[in-house]
Amino acid sequence: MRKKDPRSDDESRWRAISARDPAAEGTFVYAVTTTGVFCRPGCASRLPGRENVRFFDTVEAAERAGYRPCKRCTPGIASPRERLAAAMVRACRRIEQSEKWPTLDELAAEARLSVWHFQRQFRQIVGVTPKQYADSLRARRFRDRLRTGSPVTEAVYEAGFGSTSRAHDGARDRLGMTPSRYRKGGAGMRIRYAIARCSLGWIVVAGSERGICAIEFGDDPRCVPALLEARFPRAHREEAGPDFAAVVETVVAAVETPAISIELPLDIRGTVFQERVWNALRRIRPGTTLSYAEIARSIGKPEAARAVAQACAANRLAVIVPCHRAVRADGTEGGYRWGAARKRALLLRERDAADFPEATRTGPAEGTASDKA
Repeated sequence: MRKKDPRSDDESRWRAISARDPAAEGTFVYAVTTTGVFCRPGCASRLPGRENVRFFDTVEAAERAGYRPCKRCTPGIASPRERLAAAMVRACRRIEQSEKWPTLDELAAEARLSVWHFQRQFRQIVGVTPKQYADSLRARRFRDRLRTGSPVTEAVYEAGFGSTSRAHDGARDRLGMTPSRYRKGGAGMRIRYAIARCSLGWIVVAGSERGICAIEFGDDPRCVPALLEARFPRAHREEAGPDFAAVVETVVAAVETPAISIELPLDIRGTVFQERVWNALRRIRPGTTLSYAEIARSIGKPEAARAVAQACAANRLAVIVPCHRAVRADGTEGGYRWGAARKRALLLRERDAADFPEATRTGPAEGTASDKA
């Protein structure tokens, strides 16, 4: 595995210091060799010379290296932001460890905040509301119980649902199928698919009862169906008939001209966080890119750049959920589930289309039902 170049991290940290970026608070400290002092990234003291700066991941590491804390920014003492973050972490642990979900009033009281302020800070730091966090946790517990073979009724109550009806209503949205089907690896679920050739190789388009559930690239048409088998091992998978041809043609058109709008029903299912990331990706204008950190900030979770990258990697709907528009902080393309060459080609096509917009106005108008799916 290729090691990360430490210089790139140092340069990112230096840019954060120069900008006094509040998002960098708590992620590292820097020391000045000429003064023997170490500071927070947002310290208001005069900016030192770059050649005199050393970076440390923790306060303890800087102290072990012989540096003393700055009296102005007090890096050894938790900042208000760090204290808030710690309070939100405690709230998450409280939710995770409680047999009965704590109320919003209880969580706010334990954090010594008003209900309004607690909810606002929780969403800003964690990325979701306390209720969404609890629902996601409950759904994850439910999935885990089903995966281990627990009966559905037993899994319902072990996961914290109050009734089987609530479990079925909530879990259907999170699982993309009924709980019993999920437990059986999609058994009884009907997945129709078709394979087509495009300029980027082969593509498989699959649809469930709810809409398009997978769009995957591959190099060998004989191997592409295995991608669906891995996701729905016990579902009934069958090649689609002629009535599915128009759907495949629309997807292929999006590959060849990725700037056009698409009007297709989608079956997008993931965790609460993944869905927030995927929705943010769909809001990026064709021909432009955002870094993982910028996407993280756009969903109110600036510390989650790595988790954003993982959500992009988990995307199963190539092009329609345009994870190819997510790049590294330095502007380089970064990874792509279906290969760097395909990502490069998609970005180049979108940039060319942005230079000649009249050539790409062939799809449905923006604001279609598919944009809201």
